[in-house]
Amino acid sequence: MEIFTKQLTPVDFGSGLVLPPRSNLEPLQHFQGIIELPTIVESAAGTRLPEPVTIHCSTTRGSLVFKTGWYDIAREVGLKSGDTVTFYQEVNGGAQFKLKVRNDR
Repeated sequence: MEIFTKQLTPVDFGSGLVLPPRSNLEPLQHFQGIIELPTIVESAAGTRLPEPVTIHCSTTRGSLVFKTGWYDIAREVGLKSGDTVTFYQEVNGGAQFKLKVRNDR
Protein backbone atom coordinates (compact mmCIF):
# COMPACT_ATOMS: atom_id res chain seq x y z
CA MET A 1 0.00 0.00 0.00
CA GLU A 2 1.62 3.24 -1.15
CA ILE A 3 1.90 5.92 1.52
CA PHE A 4 3.48 8.63 -0.65
CA THR A 5 5.62 9.45 -3.67
CA LYS A 6 7.67 12.62 -3.56
CA GLN A 7 10.20 14.40 -5.74
CA LEU A 8 12.89 15.54 -3.33
CA THR A 9 13.79 19.19 -2.76
CA PRO A 10 16.75 20.76 -0.92
CA VAL A 11 14.52 21.22 2.17
CA ASP A 12 14.16 17.42 2.48
CA PHE A 13 17.88 17.14 3.19
CA GLY A 14 18.10 19.97 5.75
CA SER A 15 14.91 19.87 7.82
CA GLY A 16 13.90 16.27 7.22
CA LEU A 17 11.58 14.71 4.68
CA VAL A 18 8.10 16.18 5.19
CA LEU A 19 5.42 13.82 3.96
CA PRO A 20 3.40 15.38 1.12
CA PRO A 21 -0.14 16.65 1.85
CA ARG A 22 -1.79 13.87 -0.16
CA SER A 23 -0.02 11.04 1.68
CA ASN A 24 -2.05 7.94 2.52
CA LEU A 25 -1.70 8.01 6.30
CA GLU A 26 -4.01 5.08 6.98
CA PRO A 27 -1.10 2.71 7.88
CA LEU A 28 0.28 5.30 10.33
CA GLN A 29 -2.97 6.46 12.00
CA HIS A 30 -2.55 4.58 15.26
CA PHE A 31 0.88 6.08 15.98
CA GLN A 32 1.57 9.10 18.21
CA GLY A 33 4.83 10.89 19.02
CA ILE A 34 7.90 9.31 17.41
CA ILE A 35 7.23 6.38 15.07
CA GLU A 36 10.00 3.87 14.36
CA LEU A 37 9.58 2.46 10.87
CA PRO A 38 11.90 -0.46 9.96
CA THR A 39 12.40 0.15 6.26
CA ILE A 40 14.00 -1.73 3.37
CA VAL A 41 15.61 0.71 0.93
CA GLU A 42 15.60 -0.33 -2.73
CA SER A 43 16.74 1.35 -5.94
CA ALA A 44 14.53 1.35 -9.03
CA ALA A 45 16.78 -1.43 -10.37
CA GLY A 46 15.99 -3.57 -7.31
CA THR A 47 19.34 -3.14 -5.51
CA ARG A 48 18.85 -3.00 -1.74
CA LEU A 49 20.87 -1.60 1.12
CA PRO A 50 22.29 -4.59 3.04
CA GLU A 51 20.17 -4.01 6.16
CA PRO A 52 16.80 -2.38 6.84
CA VAL A 53 17.06 1.19 8.15
CA THR A 54 14.85 2.40 10.99
CA ILE A 55 13.34 5.77 10.10
CA HIS A 56 12.07 7.91 12.96
CA CYS A 57 8.95 9.79 11.93
CA SER A 58 7.93 12.66 14.19
CA THR A 59 4.21 13.38 14.52
CA THR A 60 4.52 15.93 17.30
CA ARG A 61 4.18 19.19 15.31
CA GLY A 62 1.03 18.43 13.36
CA SER A 63 2.83 17.03 10.32
CA LEU A 64 4.81 13.89 9.66
CA VAL A 65 8.55 14.35 9.16
CA PHE A 66 11.22 11.70 8.54
CA LYS A 67 14.36 12.58 10.50
CA THR A 68 16.76 10.02 12.04
CA GLY A 69 17.35 7.21 9.57
CA TRP A 70 16.20 9.35 6.64
CA TYR A 71 19.49 11.26 6.66
CA ASP A 72 21.40 7.94 6.70
CA ILE A 73 19.42 6.72 3.69
CA ALA A 74 19.97 9.95 1.76
CA ARG A 75 23.71 9.74 2.39
CA GLU A 76 24.08 5.97 1.72
CA VAL A 77 22.08 6.03 -1.51
CA GLY A 78 23.45 9.39 -2.67
CA LEU A 79 20.05 11.05 -3.00
CA LYS A 80 19.90 14.51 -4.53
CA SER A 81 17.26 17.15 -5.07
CA GLY A 82 15.08 16.04 -8.00
CA ASP A 83 15.22 12.32 -7.16
CA THR A 84 11.89 10.65 -6.47
CA VAL A 85 11.13 8.31 -3.57
CA THR A 86 8.09 6.11 -3.00
CA PHE A 87 7.35 4.94 0.54
CA TYR A 88 4.96 2.07 0.99
CA GLN A 89 3.84 -0.59 3.42
CA GLU A 90 4.45 -4.19 2.52
CA VAL A 91 1.52 -6.39 3.44
CA ASN A 92 2.93 -9.86 2.79
CA GLY A 93 5.58 -10.24 5.48
CA GLY A 94 9.24 -9.22 5.70
CA ALA A 95 10.08 -5.70 6.74
CA GLN A 96 6.96 -3.66 7.26
CA PHE A 97 7.93 -0.66 5.11
CA LYS A 98 9.90 -0.08 1.89
CA LEU A 99 11.37 3.04 0.32
CA LYS A 100 11.94 2.78 -3.42
CA VAL A 101 14.35 5.30 -4.93
CA ARG A 102 14.24 6.56 -8.50
CA ASN A 103 17.10 8.76 -9.62
CA ASP A 104 15.73 11.16 -12.20
CA ARG A 105 19.09 12.50 -13.26
